[in-house]
Amino acid sequence: MKNLTIAGRITRDAVTRSTQQGEKVTGFSVAVDDGYGQNKRAMFFDCSLWGKRGDSLAQHLTKGSQVTVSGDLSTREHEGKTYLTIRVADLTLQGKPQGTSGGGRSDDYDRQSSGSQQSSRSDYDDSIPF
Repeated sequence: MKNLTIAGRITRDAVTRSTQQGEKVTGFSVAVDDGYGQNKRAMFFDCSLWGKRGDSLAQHLTKGSQVTVSGDLSTREHEGKTYLTIRVADLTLQGKPQGTSGGGRSDDYDRQSSGSQQSSRSDYDDSIPF
């Protein structure tokens, strides 16, 4: 397995599809800056998140959002071009989408993420043996 961890911005809203067997897969793309100054460029990774987790997170995986993604790195060929792909094992939302400043959807995002952090902390408190 070739495990890779990247941090970057989502380049397009996530789309959830179903396979012929009925499995759900959520696809999105992440841009990661490489280099600096005049040599700075972006690398693009096509990400796939399988199952219910991807379906439930799709609403938060919007263009401009910052994420950290870990998973299995592979490539695919299409019309003579090579694309980097990641089958996502772990995903962390890093903050508000770029360009939002209060109000509307970003407030909902803050409430949902802070609520999930608080509930997960209390879940872990009882199960830690030390």
